[in-house]
Amino acid sequence: MTDQVTRTQDPLLAAVAGGVRLIELGQPFFTGMPCSPNHPGFRMTLIRRHGDMERPDGGSAANEIIVTGGHVGTHIDALSHVSQDGLLHGGVDAAEAQHGGTFTSLGAETLPGLLRRGVLLDVAAVHGVPTLPPGYGVTVADLEAAAERAGTEPGKGDVALIRTGWARNFDDATAYMGKETGVPGVTTAAAEWLAAREIAATGADTTAYEQIPAGAGHAVLPVHRVLLVESGIYILEHLNLEALAEAGLNEFVFVLAPLRIKGGTGSPVRPLAAVSA
Repeated sequence: MTDQVTRTQDPLLAAVAGGVRLIELGQPFFTGMPCSPNHPGFRMTLIRRHGDMERPDGGSAANEIIVTGGHVGTHIDALSHVSQDGLLHGGVDAAEAQHGGTFTSLGAETLPGLLRRGVLLDVAAVHGVPTLPPGYGVTVADLEAAAERAGTEPGKGDVALIRTGWARNFDDATAYMGKETGVPGVTTAAAEWLAAREIAATGADTTAYEQIPAGAGHAVLPVHRVLLVESGIYILEHLNLEALAEAGLNEFVFVLAPLRIKGGTGSPVRPLAAVSA
């Protein structure tokens, strides 16, 4: 009886008991998936197949081996991922922190689990297009217009997700990576706008989050400096925000549990939006 009373009095448990719908916000992982040229790709194969070993009772098991970088597919950047002038977030000496082959400060094991208010800033919808043009730079005005369209803007501790529509190209690796054409993304000024709102994390439906001009590749990533190094804001990349946009959900519960990779610089993740069923 006591347990039942506790359950009914807890608002979060009551909300879950009332029914929750989960919406996928990430891409599937598979061999040959689009991957930044700065990172090793994802590889998976079966190393044991059913029938390779059969138990006395007729049972059999299969398993796989996975080889991947921490920044492949849908993932989150730890604060150890980027340095500026030799320093990580909070003035941590990058060379000293990475001595020995893993990070002793700001590693992926310090990435928090996130159960936060999420806000979708649908910039593609603001422009009335399914996908922003290649190489387009998302401006402060774009984010303000997206927030007005959503009827809310991200605030302290929130997770702000930027939709460019680029996930629609995910099945075409050449188009998605945009090496020659560029990839749309957040500009430095727009990142500073987000940082001023003291959000906890932000993500986008592209490989690098920020604007990649045609032919520029990933030579410089100034938005990573603004968010990770200067502001301590985590970055999510390779999101798929199409289902969220199609459902018309601009405000939701954002759920994320990164892998605790000790001394790493990022973690593959499966982000979810939780809304009332």
